Amino acid sequence: MHRFYCPDIAATLTLGEEDSKHCVKVLRMAEGDTIEVVDGNGTLYTCRITMAHPKRCAIEVQDKQTQEPHWGHRIVLAIAPTKNLDRIEWLVEKCVEMGVDRIIPLRCHNSERTVLKTERLKKIMVSAMKQSLKATLPRLDEMTSVMDVIAEDFDGTRCIAYCDAMLPREQRRTLPSVYRPGGDVMVLIGPEGDFSPEEVQAATAAGFIPVTLGESRLRTETAGLMAVAAVHAMDQSVK
Repeated sequence: MHRFYCPDIAATLTLGEEDSKHCVKVLRMAEGDTIEVVDGNGTLYTCRITMAHPKRCAIEVQDKQTQEPHWGHRIVLAIAPTKNLDRIEWLVEKCVEMGVDRIIPLRCHNSERTVLKTERLKKIMVSAMKQSLKATLPRLDEMTSVMDVIAEDFDGTRCIAYCDAMLPREQRRTLPSVYRPGGDVMVLIGPEGDFSPEEVQAATAAGFIPVTLGESRLRTETAGLMAVAAVHAMDQSVK
């Protein structure tokens, strides 16, 4: 069954113009056909098309179900966007497919990219949410100073991964050794030039745990994806 996204579907009973066009013009769906609509807040609606208009496709709700995220806790990835925008777009898509609650683009001292337009990223997130059959759209923050994220209250495991030799590798802990499966977690991933010594010191002073993601030096987007995948793998291991 085809799935669409409309955050205010319960109030409007009408798909947005883009989804209406896709539903009616591209998929050639007609009155009486059944579709699924998610609101991004965890509700899945089973609907019947009542007016197949390419700009305002009207529906009636036949059933609705609450569809909570399957991991049952908060996963927050705070990561410095890459200079190559394609890489961060790929990362966002894959993280949403796996499952993440919030993505925070970081502005760091060594950031290659200090401005980020989030409109396209949000579209990618919506597409990934629908493709992976989820009903909750993750939160995407605007570009945020890493110092502001470090100072933010977060009741869960907080980790910072970095490559610099400021802390010998043997003194860093692995992510599986510090993360408690089923618990809230925030992971900080730095830019191509890594976090600055001052940023690492500020994070560790605030309670962030230095972690390693393995023996290989990873690209920024690979490190972010590996962190999210590791959390999910650990969650699955205890089920």
